[in-house]
Amino acid sequence: MTIHFIGAGPGAADLITLRGKELIASSPVCLYAGSLVPDTMLAWCPHNARIVNTAPLDLNQIEAEFIAAHERGEDVARLHSGDVSVWSAMGEQLRRLQGLGIPYTITPGVPSFAAAAATLGQELTLPEVAQSLVLTRTSGRASAMPEGESLLAFAKTGSTLAIHLSIHALDKVVAELMPQMGADCPVAIVYRASWPDERIIRATLGTIEARLKDSPMERTALIFVGRVLEDQDFRESALYDPEYKRRYRS
Repeated sequence: MTIHFIGAGPGAADLITLRGKELIASSPVCLYAGSLVPDTMLAWCPHNARIVNTAPLDLNQIEAEFIAAHERGEDVARLHSGDVSVWSAMGEQLRRLQGLGIPYTITPGVPSFAAAAATLGQELTLPEVAQSLVLTRTSGRASAMPEGESLLAFAKTGSTLAIHLSIHALDKVVAELMPQMGADCPVAIVYRASWPDERIIRATLGTIEARLKDSPMERTALIFVGRVLEDQDFRESALYDPEYKRRYRS
């Protein structure tokens, strides 16, 4: 048997990968993060599958489910929202599986920042504006930020910032970024990207707090900050310039 860690995507059921859907359909056990993974995906589970919402479970209880499935010889589809490579708590589960000698696979998923950018209709890197994207967050109860990983430090690079898990601390985000990026720096908040109730707020660092008071959001909201959000006067990429010589174009 195998534990299959699957990135379930940002919310819309049809944004899961084909591989992820097939693994759900072939696994007799499904453990899913019920607070963020849509219930519609559970319809792909086999008839009589054991389906467990892991939202109320601790790590020991999740490990017990893995062990029980291993003893029964049953594959497990372990669903996490977005992509499993960031903020999924997959690492600690993999460490336990390694200690137990239980095999596993990892199937990536559409990350939340990509879905949010699609909702905005926005490229997050533009020539000579920003060529880097920083995925980050603020400190929370579950995990503090390591020393050196501050919003201010990232802001100094001029990169586009995709700030996760921080809508509750918007005032701190603004206070830390404003001195470096300026009150006129554009901000976009995307709430529940790809879900039926997704919403967008566009503003600046100087106005975003007031805008959010008029349209409150909790959790599952991603904050983008950067000049790419407003700049329409950027230089076109050389990639498709007719004078740019490349091996794929004669």
